[in-house]
Amino acid sequence: MSFLILFPFVIQTLVIMIDEFYFHLRRGLPKWERLGHPLDTLTVLACFAFILFVPYSSFALKIYIAMAIFSCIFVTKDEFVHKECCPASEQWLHALLFLNHPVVLTAAGLIWPFTSRVGGPSWLCGIAPYAGMMQRFLLVQTGAIALFFLYQLIYWNLIWKDKVPE
Repeated sequence: MSFLILFPFVIQTLVIMIDEFYFHLRRGLPKWERLGHPLDTLTVLACFAFILFVPYSSFALKIYIAMAIFSCIFVTKDEFVHKECCPASEQWLHALLFLNHPVVLTAAGLIWPFTSRVGGPSWLCGIAPYAGMMQRFLLVQTGAIALFFLYQLIYWNLIWKDKVPE
């Protein structure tokens, strides 16, 4: 039952892949998106790297919460202009991502104390025997986010040639 906490990560991965490899490749990205999307990913990467490399404490948790809130707000920055270049179906997909974004960051934050061996919420105590597995899961997630960040920077800014109106 405690493995249900991983479900938001699966949803996030599936939805972001549809957004990237269906909608973005189909319409291309103007410069503001080619720069803005990697920055969005960087805010998520920072949150995951923080919980991976900083031991859990009440002070570290406050820093993580601030980083997560910043990320949740930051990723919405483009929606004012997306209405001009995105079909309604892509905007709906973005809405799913925005709903799931804080859920993923909360789930990662709930897993974090178990990976630091301090224990977490009692209703998640079933994770405790799997703390090592959860640590590896967070490591793989962080690696995947880092690779996606590099893909966004390299593909959209160095490889992609089709031009759309800026």
